[in-house]
Amino acid sequence: MSADVPEAGSPFRPADDSDVVMSCRVRLARNVVGFPFVGRATHPQRREILETVRAAAGSDEASVGLAGGRAAAAPPAHLAWLDMPTLPKRDRQILWERHLVSRQFAEGDSPRAVAVTTDERFSLMVNEEDHVRMQVLRPGNAMREAFDVAMGVDDALGSRLDFAFHPRLGYLTACPTNVGCGMRIGAMVHLRAMRVTNELEKVKRAAKELHLAVRGFHGEGTDATGDWFQISNQRTLGVTEHELLELVAGRILPLVVTWERESRARLLAQQRTLLEDRVFRGIALLRAARLLGLDEAMKQLSTVRMGACAGLLSGVSLETLARLTIQVQSAHLRAADPSIETDDDERAVRARVVREALAGTG
Repeated sequence: MSADVPEAGSPFRPADDSDVVMSCRVRLARNVVGFPFVGRATHPQRREILETVRAAAGSDEASVGLAGGRAAAAPPAHLAWLDMPTLPKRDRQILWERHLVSRQFAEGDSPRAVAVTTDERFSLMVNEEDHVRMQVLRPGNAMREAFDVAMGVDDALGSRLDFAFHPRLGYLTACPTNVGCGMRIGAMVHLRAMRVTNELEKVKRAAKELHLAVRGFHGEGTDATGDWFQISNQRTLGVTEHELLELVAGRILPLVVTWERESRARLLAQQRTLLEDRVFRGIALLRAARLLGLDEAMKQLSTVRMGACAGLLSGVSLETLARLTIQVQSAHLRAADPSIETDDDERAVRARVVREALAGTG
């Protein structure tokens, strides 16, 4: 049996907390001295910013400080640069659905580009809200690893680019909420059991007290589809990068992980029949549906994931469920199946993709 598949009846609690923390992210906002902020820059200036940053970042992982963990004999992996205005709309949406770029960046039409590593664990946006947005992604609760990598990238690019910095305020950014260290540290957490037990307010209160934000599946301005939430810092002024790391990785995430697991345990002990009914209805629907909307797919995938983590399902891996949360998104479906023309076509293909992925599991 796969290491990420719990035995039936045995709650799943991996060392990396991936039963609750699906992924983590560290993002840095920087601007280059000598250029106006993106919102004030002309198209020629934005093109010059793009060329300046691209030349400094280079074309492989080593040039942005990412190859430190590779074997000495291994060549640096390629860094793919994607020119956003020339990409088809669907390809830009795919990047957004995979959390590699922001919605604003995907939908804009000005000179801008993104560099992405082969494993999609790093992306570098040029000319989003700021000149440079560096983002390091990791599965599970690998926040400290993501932090170390992000700091390495910052040092590498900072040695070639003169980032705007004020001795009292810190890094200068287009949005005042990023002024200071310019860092956002966040995690994608799955809190289905806390939703069922009506305890989500506890997370929101704790986040507010710690000056953290709780947002939806795709971040700011989005809903908590399927009970996936992004938790990240709101303050960057007057705090250091390491203080933010301890705030998110050392304080809030351990609390959230504990609370979600406790909610699952209470459901198993006090409302097991209700929990089993939700989980087995969910897996049955996903295995049988011929038409499946995105919201329904995400909700049922969330319920099935809770059941797998609670030990009610065997043979349903978290890796499969995580992959499906991306594959069922609209642009991914339409890229994989060009025959989709209508919304009903999309719902039918979504249902087939889910059925095939879950066939024979559990």
